[in-house]
Amino acid sequence: MDRKWWKESVMYQVYPRSFYDSNGDGIGDLRGILEKLDYLQQLGVDMVWLSPVYKSPNDDNGYDISDYREIMPEFGTLDDWRELLDGMHRRGMRLVMDLVVNHTSDEHPWFVEARKGKDNPCRDYYIWRPGKNGAEPNNWASFFGGSAWEYDPGSGEYYLHLFTRKQPDLNWENPRVRQEVYALMRWWLDQGVDGFRMDVINMISKAPGLPDAPVHSSRRYQFGGQHFIHGPRLLEFLDEMKREVLCHYDLFTVGETPQESVATALELIDEESGSLHSVVQFEHMDLDVQDRGSVQRLSLAPWKLADLKETLDRWQIGLQGRGWNSLYLSNHDQGRAVSRFGDDGAYRVVSAKLLATLLHLQQGIPYIYQGEEIGMTNVRFESIEQYRDVETLNFYREAVEERGMDPQAALALIHAKGRDNARTPMQWSAGEQAGFSQGTPWIGVNPNYPQINVEQALADPDSIFYYYQKLIRLRREHPLIVYGDYSPLLVEHPQIYAFRREWQGERLLVMLNFSRESALFELPPDFPLPESPARLLLSNYPVEDSAGLQHITLRPYEGRAYLMK
Repeated sequence: MDRKWWKESVMYQVYPRSFYDSNGDGIGDLRGILEKLDYLQQLGVDMVWLSPVYKSPNDDNGYDISDYREIMPEFGTLDDWRELLDGMHRRGMRLVMDLVVNHTSDEHPWFVEARKGKDNPCRDYYIWRPGKNGAEPNNWASFFGGSAWEYDPGSGEYYLHLFTRKQPDLNWENPRVRQEVYALMRWWLDQGVDGFRMDVINMISKAPGLPDAPVHSSRRYQFGGQHFIHGPRLLEFLDEMKREVLCHYDLFTVGETPQESVATALELIDEESGSLHSVVQFEHMDLDVQDRGSVQRLSLAPWKLADLKETLDRWQIGLQGRGWNSLYLSNHDQGRAVSRFGDDGAYRVVSAKLLATLLHLQQGIPYIYQGEEIGMTNVRFESIEQYRDVETLNFYREAVEERGMDPQAALALIHAKGRDNARTPMQWSAGEQAGFSQGTPWIGVNPNYPQINVEQALADPDSIFYYYQKLIRLRREHPLIVYGDYSPLLVEHPQIYAFRREWQGERLLVMLNFSRESALFELPPDFPLPESPARLLLSNYPVEDSAGLQHITLRPYEGRAYLMK
């Protein structure tokens, strides 16, 4: 596989509304990000993915865009954005913008025109259908609850919205729509952006006829993913995008692709034939979802280490030599990694380091979600009134008011899985409002900010922050970590996740204890011993003797990596 700058990069995701507020209105903004660029440079990241900052009525926190070429006023101006881009480039960082083109806002001029009548030139920019038997055109459920169709009284037809009713789906079958998208992509690339993270890009092609979804529950509306995920023209549309736009720029592209398998992902990212560089897959994010084939992400089942190993190993091996992984355990749509996959209590620090070790030492691009590098945790707000996310609020209303779920049980699910867990303000200091704002934040800060914050992390040489910094530095110093082949070890071990990497005569041995109990690591008999003593490259505990590898007792959530020739 070719060496590329983006393969050697580490991505940091900024959720602008919650990162840093520069003007005291309680909302993070572009100038706030600009003020913190030195912090990101100190951490060592190469790419910054900016969640949407475009003009938006903010029904889904910016993922409902009303003008793709303007900035949301509460975030700042285009001049602020240009200054931010310049600041990143001067510090050797690249900027990746969120491309949201499966849908727009219902306040976008295209949709405003489309509603005016069936003869309007913009009508076919969206997906309209008459009702069927006095109800919606089909039984598809929206990802955010209820029907995926909204009735428009003015024209007597329904429009499709896979997400909120204020996010009508674009009709990618219309060539004019595709050309509009390519034009706006070129516009941003010509401004100097370095790539795109493409929101739910594998949903842009819908099955002809929009057939009903299979009925798999007693609910009125059903998950219709088989009719709009990796649809029949997806590859054609992305190939056209590559020809028209992507191949003309030196950029990085990553698609958000729910419910893709290794095989279907390779259709998108194969180095020889694919249109994109990487995908964000969701299999490991669904390990604690009760019904993995539905839209009900706010459900909870225990996850098992064996399943996590099997999933990540399958993606590592399946893409090896052909495509590039995106490595993540949290983002703006998921709970905090240390609360979900680690231990956010007594072992918060060591388990946060363990999770970082797992991601940064596998093959692919590691993603750091803001606050992950200081071990931020899920929040447990006491009342639904303290939450802001549209998915969370819709879930609570449907669960409690329509299905009769106990309010405390609904809140327990939200505490574990709600998207606002990732959206509480970045914890910069132990000062008022966690140092995020001099005003009242748009959503409450996590009450644990006096103990968990950037100021504290920077003052502690053994902090999670400096561990991340070291991991990023090691990737630069050892091409083995970026390009080395991956092989799983101790696949059946109930506590330990272990693997090795190999490249040009060097090997890396990684052992991770995913439990609150000590665990014995025993080197497999067929593992080739090094010619010279192995060197301890990294550990999240102090290690006195690293001479022998055959038998090592790992402490709770202990992780080690050994380098050998």
